[in-house]
Amino acid sequence: MSRAVLSLGANLGDRAGALRAALTALKEHGLVARSTLYETPPWGPVEQPPYLNAVAVVRGDRDARGWLDLAHELEQAAGRTREVRWGARTLDVDVVTVTGDDGTPVISDDPELTLPHPRAHERAFVLVPWLTLDPTAALPARGKVADLVAALDPADVAAVVRWDHLH
Repeated sequence: MSRAVLSLGANLGDRAGALRAALTALKEHGLVARSTLYETPPWGPVEQPPYLNAVAVVRGDRDARGWLDLAHELEQAAGRTREVRWGARTLDVDVVTVTGDDGTPVISDDPELTLPHPRAHERAFVLVPWLTLDPTAALPARGKVADLVAALDPADVAAVVRWDHLH
């Protein structure tokens, strides 16, 4: 058994529908908790529309590679293609952290699955929803999520807006 934190994002097509479908599918794979949806500006060098993001916590009989495989299955079900790095997408699912049943974090420097996620600590669209979901959360080797959010540019944090309240 392991526990994983997944970050989900979509900015093409029916963004909310893609996220809700993925979150519904996660119920069959040990969904423990999920954040509300947040609208966020795109991240990275490619011009694109805003994202909807969410964070989910799952627990089940998978190892880290198994959680990555599930992330890819969810992306494929949403019609994800991978032509442009950091480009627009119908669904993006990142494995942020994986911990064993004893709470020990899985550490990996595999280029296909670096754990914890190498840029999660600098991404408000991951940290803000995760913090609202679990105020005691910590990112292995980086510290408490609350402290990581406090260290971000306040404008980046303010740009992560609860979407459920907008529509």
